Amino acid sequence: MATLWFVYFIAMSLIAYIAYAADKSRARKGRWRIRERTLLLLGLLGGAPGALAAMKRFRHKTKHNPFWIVNTLGLIWQLALSVCLLKR
Repeated sequence: MATLWFVYFIAMSLIAYIAYAADKSRARKGRWRIRERTLLLLGLLGGAPGALAAMKRFRHKTKHNPFWIVNTLGLIWQLALSVCLLKR
């Protein structure tokens, strides 16, 4: 179970990172954007590390408090779940 969680965790982080990078690129080009709800959901559903890394790397959504709050809370629960799974 723990191995499956970590594979999921890494995959979601990668997907979130790519989504934030793509959204930043689209913003610069004035193109269609990824919904904020989608970006936030990616962070909550396991991609918080990737979302936070992309926010810092691309300086994207860093002035929007909901992104910091949701991704930080997502990271906390994801780490807590990981610790619980490792203890089993």
